[in-house]
Amino acid sequence: MTDPLLTPTLALPLPGARLRPWRFSDATALARHANDRGIWLNLRDTFPHPYTAQDAEFFLCLVADNQRDLHLAIEVDGEAVGSIGVHFKADIRRRSGEIGYWLAREQWGKGLATAAVQELTRYVLATFDVCRLYAVVFATNAASGRVLEKCGYELEARMRRSVVKDGQMLDSLLFARIEEK
Repeated sequence: MTDPLLTPTLALPLPGARLRPWRFSDATALARHANDRGIWLNLRDTFPHPYTAQDAEFFLCLVADNQRDLHLAIEVDGEAVGSIGVHFKADIRRRSGEIGYWLAREQWGKGLATAAVQELTRYVLATFDVCRLYAVVFATNAASGRVLEKCGYELEARMRRSVVKDGQMLDSLLFARIEEK
């Protein structure tokens, strides 16, 4: 779906912030920022905890080989402090993509996640044959729901007791942004 030549570097409206392709030199920062139980509690179990240097290397190899989806680092002042991406769907859902993101704890509350989601949403809708972007967040993650709403995503559904995280059954919330095209 994606062309490596189209992998963007996108400026964000915050000083020193941008979205850019991941680099192998990001491994140390990735392992440091991702190794946070508070981040892990809001992500799928495929995101490990603790998050080790080997996990960072595995992820960076995975995204380097991926030609289908977008995986970008959220950078502030030259350091990767989070991740954002879109998994493009196939078959009957081929005009849909699932957006996901996480951000280092010290960056929370600064508007960075909102800026990153807004910019990647704009880029994907303008560049790819996608008319629906969606995200599924745990109902306990109100901050992520607010980010999506600020970026024009609407709550479509509450999926009751749909996920298990850290031994607890949780509701999840489906947010989507639809563009007529």
